[in-house]
Amino acid sequence: MTSLFKLIVQERDPKKLGSFLLKNGFSHQALIKARYHHGMILVNHKRRYLSFRLRTGDEVIFISGEEKKNEFLKPSSNPVKPVLETKNYIVLDKPAGVLSIPSRYEDNDAIVNRLMGYFAKKNMSNLKPHVITRLDRDTSGLVLVGKNAIAHARFSKIGKEKFVKKYHAIVHGNFSEDKLTGVIDAPIGKKGSGVKRAVVEGGKKAQTKYRVLKQVSGASLVELRLLTGRTHQIRVHMAYLGHPLYGDHLYGIEDDFSRQALNCFYLSFPDPFDNEKIKEISIEEPTDMNELWQKMINKKF
Repeated sequence: MTSLFKLIVQERDPKKLGSFLLKNGFSHQALIKARYHHGMILVNHKRRYLSFRLRTGDEVIFISGEEKKNEFLKPSSNPVKPVLETKNYIVLDKPAGVLSIPSRYEDNDAIVNRLMGYFAKKNMSNLKPHVITRLDRDTSGLVLVGKNAIAHARFSKIGKEKFVKKYHAIVHGNFSEDKLTGVIDAPIGKKGSGVKRAVVEGGKKAQTKYRVLKQVSGASLVELRLLTGRTHQIRVHMAYLGHPLYGDHLYGIEDDFSRQALNCFYLSFPDPFDNEKIKEISIEEPTDMNELWQKMINKKF
């Protein structure tokens, strides 16, 4: 599939065509594909080389080259839950238990597969999902997915610090009055040869901002924001504080909840297709976490 993008050259933009496109989030690879794989780059409706000199007010039309299809990926008929959808990207509410992208062991029902099926039902099977913000399999909540390689490239140009992801977690135990808010600043690294991580000396910098929202006997509802993006960061940091997540059998203690009680309820980012206007999306808590919290209130869990 090819995609068409229109841009107007502003006063402060680079005036060489190649530099202008790179500044606007198009990758080197995208420029090459546009030239050699059935795409086009036009200035005021005329084909131009990347060295062409632009003027303020010029209209640049970028028609992407064709994306190579992965013949091994198959669409899934299982549903997706769109929260926001535009021409170039879609934000989904991912259920727990579903991978964001296929793995070598499970390649038939990740979010990517489900989106392929979703696009096919809308007669857009030539679109190719590109996951931009992913979640662990057993974490539910908001996921941003590009509909083409250009969307992925343009979002990738945005600094990670400009993506704001907030989570709700239900954790074991209660916090003291002087620990109801804070920033966990503790480096994370691998523990052993498996997937498990831990706070370790010499690990990668990891920071998590947290705020306790509610507490009942034996459990706390916590809002968290990732300031860095390490593997299993929230789970590791909360266990490090002595408050592992309910359902987290890798870092926590045994309980009867079926998955880690973690939901990405809020996502904001600058939209590279809308003059970097900040988009904010939020969702309600999933049913299983609401039921867990109600059980904790009733002290029946």
